[in-house]
Amino acid sequence: MNWLSTLLGNLNYGTIFFLMLLESTVIPVPSEFVVSPAAYHAAGGNLNIFLVILFATIGADCGATINYLAGYYLGRPIIYKFANSRWGHACLLNQEKVEKSEKYFYDHGIAATLTGRLIPGIRHLISIPAGLAKMKYWQFLLYTTLGAGAWNCILAALGWYLHSIVPEDQLTNKIMEYSDYIKVIIMALIGIAFVYFLVKWYIKRKKGIRGEE
Repeated sequence: MNWLSTLLGNLNYGTIFFLMLLESTVIPVPSEFVVSPAAYHAAGGNLNIFLVILFATIGADCGATINYLAGYYLGRPIIYKFANSRWGHACLLNQEKVEKSEKYFYDHGIAATLTGRLIPGIRHLISIPAGLAKMKYWQFLLYTTLGAGAWNCILAALGWYLHSIVPEDQLTNKIMEYSDYIKVIIMALIGIAFVYFLVKWYIKRKKGIRGEE
């Protein structure tokens, strides 16, 4: 996709917004190669780091809203039909991926809209089950903004840090290397948080049972 390469090579606030909008729909645009390079250039004085995060997050919100509305108004049969179509496959989409995002949403409730934004393979699809479940839009937008904002801050911090240690011609390789570490750390933190709340719920439940005896 030459147009994508052109946009990635000419990052400004408009292209950051547009690419992150696409990333949050079903277009395979890796956010690591949008926000981190933009932050890299911000560290060099070409962009403002806070505006990079702001436009990236607004773009993610708009793209996620498109998926939310598709799930809300089109329904599961049409979503699955598109996922299994030639166009869906061109977007690296299939029914299994949509079902995986649905399972994550229904297993974790509305908070999945927040945590799902941090998980590879789930991040750009978690908005669809939120729409299918008719989640209140203000809740959806709040959790999406928090999740997307957190992810964009992490990517921006990576790009800012890499500016001090990596020449620009090595940036792509280093982003790939560090982003893998970041994904592992995020998954570990989400796992720890899940165990923490599970233990907290279990202790509270046990106290409630003892209080009834």
